[in-house]
Amino acid sequence: MKRNLLILGLALVLAGLALFQYDRIDRNSSVSAAGRPELKVESPVPAFTLKGLDGGEYKVGGVRDKPLMVNFWASWCGPCREEAPALKQVYDRYKGQFDLYAVNVTKGDELEAVKRFVNQAQFSFPILLDTSGEAADAYRLLFVPTSFLIDRQGRLKEVIHVLPPDQLEDKIKRLIAS
Repeated sequence: MKRNLLILGLALVLAGLALFQYDRIDRNSSVSAAGRPELKVESPVPAFTLKGLDGGEYKVGGVRDKPLMVNFWASWCGPCREEAPALKQVYDRYKGQFDLYAVNVTKGDELEAVKRFVNQAQFSFPILLDTSGEAADAYRLLFVPTSFLIDRQGRLKEVIHVLPPDQLEDKIKRLIAS
């Protein structure tokens, strides 16, 4: 009997945590991808401009000098924490050859938690704040982390998720060469 109550209690706690996380992403908000055209490889990516944690403005979309990786993430996301060292490593190694914008889905995150995450991860690339959820909506974001690899002409080359560091590096090398 005690064991059954313990299992029931644990199940209720897990269900509560799942609902809490679901609510934090605010699935009923503009992060919903309904009604947007599908993103296709070799097609132009949706353009957006976001403010960075550093106060600057950053533009995505259109022709640019270097290819770009746009990484959508959140501070509460476990896989985002796992991915952070690989992102830092590949950026530090190839930063002169590609840009990396880490777009925090701020609508479902707290700014202080974002700053702590960035400081702990020691990111040196721009951290963009998607406070309205419009960038996530334009990219039909379903979960974090999700990264979009974009060539110099502003075309989508690939959508990726958490990868081992060597595989991420291979993807970035191919992006740079494209």
